Amino acid sequence: MTKPSSKRKKATSATSRDSTPPDDQDLEDISQEENPATATITVTAVEVPELTEEEQRDRLHLERRVERAFFEAGKALTELRDRRLYRSTHKTFEEYCRDRFGHNRRQSYLLMDAAVIFDNLEQKCDRNDHILPTNEWQVRPLSKLDPDIQPEAWEQAVESANGKVPSHRIVKDAVQRIMERTKVPNTYQLGEVCQILAKDNPELRGKGGCWGIVSQVNEFSCTVKIWDGEYAVGLQHLKSFNYLPAECEQMQVICDRINRVYSSSLEETVKSLLQLLGKVNRPYLTAVEQKLLTLLESEYGRIP
Repeated sequence: MTKPSSKRKKATSATSRDSTPPDDQDLEDISQEENPATATITVTAVEVPELTEEEQRDRLHLERRVERAFFEAGKALTELRDRRLYRSTHKTFEEYCRDRFGHNRRQSYLLMDAAVIFDNLEQKCDRNDHILPTNEWQVRPLSKLDPDIQPEAWEQAVESANGKVPSHRIVKDAVQRIMERTKVPNTYQLGEVCQILAKDNPELRGKGGCWGIVSQVNEFSCTVKIWDGEYAVGLQHLKSFNYLPAECEQMQVICDRINRVYSSSLEETVKSLLQLLGKVNRPYLTAVEQKLLTLLESEYGRIP
């Protein structure tokens, strides 16, 4: 009967020994293990090797390809349009770009215009800087300037950006400063007949050589009425024909007649004929031109 009791005492004694409070050293060791703020972390340093000369050349080459991506796209689109390589599948270049690339008409032409500006900057800017645009949005403000002035505006923008590729806003500010510096007084008058000078301005694509009637005189531009509508044109893109008042009145009548015939739903051949009439460089129409215009007025019910 005494053996079970002895076993219980031993168990109690073992429990008593296990529950003995640890000494101060034990507490310090436990504290260090449980406190992550005081834990020691060993970090192995990894050495990053420098680029070899070949890798540096590859990196520079690839960076240049990325930077020129929009330029290459614009050049490619221009060749596709000029060679009419879309003709086997699409009637117009605009339809082709929409179906093939998801571009609207404006996107495609902006890229093509930007490629022209990029090419101009690459040829005329200081080659020691090697700072060229990296996207179409950066060069878009330069389209308002003549090609000879574009490099100056770009270099000013690069300087304002501390030698880095300037943003659209910085380029726009540089363009604005140049335009204000080179502004000339507006001496045009209402009803004056002028010729449009495109001068590689993408916003005037297809309008170069057209004559128009000044319908509004602004500070640095004129609103000009031409064969297919009204356009705001900068003074640097206008040239007066210096017609006599009677000749200006005669051209006003012709302009009104052409505008009445024109509509966006006309056949392309009719639009081309109206455009040709809108580019005559004399203050009258010949007898044949008069007959053609009268025929168009009769055909489309535009006779007043």
